[in-house]
Amino acid sequence: MTKYACPCGPVDAKKRAVAYTDCCGRFVDHFNDASAPDAEHLMRSRYSAFVHEQANYLLATWHSSTRPASLDFDAGAKWLGLEVREHKRTGADTAEVEFVARYRVAGAAVRLHERSRFVREDGRWFYVDGDQRG
Repeated sequence: MTKYACPCGPVDAKKRAVAYTDCCGRFVDHFNDASAPDAEHLMRSRYSAFVHEQANYLLATWHSSTRPASLDFDAGAKWLGLEVREHKRTGADTAEVEFVARYRVAGAAVRLHERSRFVREDGRWFYVDGDQRG
């Protein structure tokens, strides 16, 4: 597999883009063997999974209480970037991540600003739901 920059946008100490395989790919491509260590890593890996339209990973990391039966992706969406604004633990097995994701679809710019809620069960983090912000 060719190394390319991870869509979630991290950089190393020398300001070089971190490779997908060293970042979100280790979770998205190896879900059964490697789970995200915290809610922020899960949120970042879910963003990368949206970029690559990896519905299986998105559904597997969605909590069963709120998981949809299937996912549809915006045809022609071009993801432009992710900004994680805050990550905080709200309990022993709960957390919230506030982020802004930007993408373009059919020529229109879209800005998704959300505070997402996550829960950890049996050592794995899951996305529960989120509140969209203005």
